[in-house]
Amino acid sequence: QVFVAAMAHVVVLGGGGREHCIAVTLAKSEKVHRVTLSPGNGALLPSKVETCGLSLMPPEFSDVLQFCKDHGVALVVVGPEQPLVDGVADALCAAGIPVFGPSKAAAELEGSKAYSKQLMERLGVPTAAFGVFQGPTCAADAKAYIEKNGVCVVKASGLCAGKGVIVPTSREEALAAVDEMTQFGSASEILVVEELLDGPEVSLFAVSDGETVVPLIPAQDHKRIFDGDRGPNTGGMGAYAPAPICSQEMVAQIMDTVLKPVVQGMKAEGRPYVGCLYAGLMLSSKGPRVLEFNCRFGDPETQVVLPMMSSDLFDLLYACAVHKLAELPPPAFHDGFAVTVVMASGGYPGSFTKGHEITGVAEASSREGVTVFVAGAGRKDGAMVTSGGRVLAVTAHRAELPAAIKAAYDGVSDIDFQGKFFRTDIAAKAM
Repeated sequence: QVFVAAMAHVVVLGGGGREHCIAVTLAKSEKVHRVTLSPGNGALLPSKVETCGLSLMPPEFSDVLQFCKDHGVALVVVGPEQPLVDGVADALCAAGIPVFGPSKAAAELEGSKAYSKQLMERLGVPTAAFGVFQGPTCAADAKAYIEKNGVCVVKASGLCAGKGVIVPTSREEALAAVDEMTQFGSASEILVVEELLDGPEVSLFAVSDGETVVPLIPAQDHKRIFDGDRGPNTGGMGAYAPAPICSQEMVAQIMDTVLKPVVQGMKAEGRPYVGCLYAGLMLSSKGPRVLEFNCRFGDPETQVVLPMMSSDLFDLLYACAVHKLAELPPPAFHDGFAVTVVMASGGYPGSFTKGHEITGVAEASSREGVTVFVAGAGRKDGAMVTSGGRVLAVTAHRAELPAAIKAAYDGVSDIDFQGKFFRTDIAAKAM
């Protein structure tokens, strides 16, 4: 029996747009009677969803464990990568609480880019040629690798909130990027320098119970801050799904060459992978190549992939947590396309001011097929105010992609706050 018999209480850990989207989607399940989002944010939530402030103090995570025991929680879904890398799934598993999210050992797939690249090398998973550098001669050795190999991508091995990657356009920029990595502190004690691949990028989420792995629909993210994919990298300025550039045949190829080998390989190495396995891929002239893995749902791709789901998200995540994914039919999706446009604070991804009142969210949300997911916003005196770099993600679902793009931007036009900034070309590359 995959499914819980009683109405389930689910905890979602995290406070961004991704977690808002996960919580709202879970609340649509007839099997879920309550979703606790911790810490949540300033979003207006459906009646089934509540917020609370649980401490995520590793390694015991005693606040989360006690809450789950006191409330008979059926499932914990972990949104961000940091608590996974810190071992929150291990603590929950040890207490017998089903959790969707990988163990500390398995989360190293994102927590250490060096481990991730070396695993792919061992398993024969297609990825860019690379070197790993650490110790006193780290910078000098990395630069020597660049001098020998030409323009390379430079990455801090540790967690950098999605920003620890520099994609240079010249050898000089690549050499300078090595020195720039010091801004990421301990995350850059180990550097990964790799071949610069060419081609369109695609994000593919899959879910796994440690043995079986099942893909969702492919999405395309927009990482750069400015139109035309210019400027510094961000956490993501918008996305759309499904990405037409990644056909069902391509998804099958990625499953066979990337996702299945990684899940099987990690199980064989004693790190079974339970949770969302997110592959960031380059569709190169030689076929799909892995750029990076993330150990959780991506943001903002979650805000287009989950709204497209027509099957029950709770069933899917719970089946992974209790290692019964093979007993579940594959997830089903609506026809059409979803587009999300991120509205950011002026100055992001650099410095920006906070506390500006946000208006128009209710108007945008009242549009048919439009949902506003809240990321960096809180509440002050009853009003919604900005509290982060990426503030909102405005998602629209339509039968055709041009209509979905228009509907998302119509929603954006309803919303105002001081310094608001957004890209005007989200999903244009698919046209």
